[in-house]
Amino acid sequence: MDISDRIADLAAPAAQEAGLVLDSVTVSPAGKRSRVTVTVDLPETEVGSADLDRVADASRAIGAALDAANVPSTPYVLEVSTPGTDRPLTERRHFLRARTRLVELALDGEVVTGRLIDVEGDSLVLDVDGERREVALGSVTAASIVVELKRLD
Repeated sequence: MDISDRIADLAAPAAQEAGLVLDSVTVSPAGKRSRVTVTVDLPETEVGSADLDRVADASRAIGAALDAANVPSTPYVLEVSTPGTDRPLTERRHFLRARTRLVELALDGEVVTGRLIDVEGDSLVLDVDGERREVALGSVTAASIVVELKRLD
């Protein structure tokens, strides 16, 4: 088991205590220390963004879990954050978290931009210019959230 997997095993329950789920762990050199970057997110059933208080709670719990287990055993800097809007949407759970957001999907020879309404089975349900459109998740070659500077709910 490598260090990232060991950290993930310790960080996942700590993130869950704060009502978040573990998204990823990366470990990289940072001078004489290691940089441990832990990405957390809301559960796929929730819409919105993780607030700073929950991320701070997760950071404290993850740091305490790593320290208690002495993992990593060398000095490290812990960074806990959310994925951000620039994360590519590559897994079904990413699309579930992106519900209500404007997304851009690359399909075979076509780019579709629309508001993601829901994920039903293996299909994405979008509102494209006021019309409902279903897109098979398997036909998406690339996808991302379109950052909206002003959004009316």
